[in-house]
Amino acid sequence: MNHAVGYNANPRLRWTEYLPWVIALAVYFLLPDYLSLGARVLTYILFALSLDLILGYAGIITLGHAAFFGVGAYVTGILAAKVGVTDPLVQMAASAAAAALLGAATGAVVLRTHGLAQLMLTLAVAAVCLEIANKATPITGGADGLSGVVIAPVFGQFKFDLYGRTGYLWCLALVFAGWWLVRRLIYSPFGASLTGIRENSVRMHAVGAPVYRRLLIVYTLSASIAGVAGALLTQTNQFVGLNVLGFEPSGELLVMLILGGVGRLYGAFVGPLVFLIAQDVLAKQFPEYWYFGIGLMLVIVVLFARGGLLGISDAVISKVRAKVRSWAARP
Repeated sequence: MNHAVGYNANPRLRWTEYLPWVIALAVYFLLPDYLSLGARVLTYILFALSLDLILGYAGIITLGHAAFFGVGAYVTGILAAKVGVTDPLVQMAASAAAAALLGAATGAVVLRTHGLAQLMLTLAVAAVCLEIANKATPITGGADGLSGVVIAPVFGQFKFDLYGRTGYLWCLALVFAGWWLVRRLIYSPFGASLTGIRENSVRMHAVGAPVYRRLLIVYTLSASIAGVAGALLTQTNQFVGLNVLGFEPSGELLVMLILGGVGRLYGAFVGPLVFLIAQDVLAKQFPEYWYFGIGLMLVIVVLFARGGLLGISDAVISKVRAKVRSWAARP
């Protein structure tokens, strides 16, 4: 399922890597009625990028990644609704810092375990965060959620509007920044070492690599990116509820990555896009049974496309290239 990434100090952008950004800009101009859905898709793309960084490239298995997403969402909501800090940049920085702090603190324990114990610990972290948010009603709003979230215009100029224009472009800008950071990281010596740790941590220990420290660094960075995604969700919705800390966001995120392709940088783009569009369409057509459609799609991908939807495209492209070569080789 995973694809190792070799070290390349100056990775060149392929022409296909421009496509997501061209499509995103085209959506802004051609589909103005779907910008709110687009902002949600972009938010989950950033969230998926953060998970793919630790799951796909470092091999850290987690079911509690929503803890960092939820902390980022609540920090922004509390700052806006309770403290009166409405600047989106300040909120974003605070959310990233809070999520990174939680990532470093919990990662110091979680990363000393492996397998099922690690999986259960990550789930426990999210459960504890959920319980704290549920009980701290005066601060978080508890089960009723936190409303009254006020977001100032971005850079003092671009106000969040009902049509979602500013929210969409704001999400797009931060997704681009997150993508650029993750791409630079995985094509660096540090990223190559993460791939080595994922494939054989014992051998990486033997060659003197600081395995635990590097895993803790990437876990903290991943948590920070997830916190930014959570902040984006609060800023675009101007509301935050307990659902951001539940098991459902973590589970859905894993489904998105499996659909797109784990350990593939652009699997984090394809998976959320397909999942959220399918969710939107199926929920309108079959309100009570839309999860059945998602489950069926996941089963088909797992059985017939082990590399996710990107794996299918890779296989098709390889076959086309092979046919072209064989045709060109004919006398």
